[in-house]
Amino acid sequence: MANDNTSNDAQISRLKSLAASPSDSSFVMLNINRYKPEVNFPDGETYAAYMSAIEHSVGAIGGSVLWRVPVQGGVVGDLEDFDEVMAVWYPSHKAFLELPDADRAREMFRYRRVCVEKAHIVELSDQAPSLRPFGS
Repeated sequence: MANDNTSNDAQISRLKSLAASPSDSSFVMLNINRYKPEVNFPDGETYAAYMSAIEHSVGAIGGSVLWRVPVQGGVVGDLEDFDEVMAVWYPSHKAFLELPDADRAREMFRYRRVCVEKAHIVELSDQAPSLRPFGS
């Protein structure tokens, strides 16, 4: 069974095509995460270390964690028992693909494997002003 917490080949290929395009632009990744019980979301030390590593690594490539918010419950679809929604802004697809080489990225991905039980991540346009970092 494929690990549904990582991108598949078609998804990576799409991102690489966008990164190579002269029209590559900024965007937002919306992360819907369910954390492993032992992480003790949102108060656990491991969760806090993961968030610190994300903010540092994403910042190192020019991105920004816009916001994180606990999930109160599902309304439509099969998203029950998810813990958090997080919006992360990236300056380009090229920058996003550079994330694995960013400062503290190895730590960030290690924490991701330790913390995240299941994730849904979708790409959004950042053309709405509310989906851009303040001042950009």
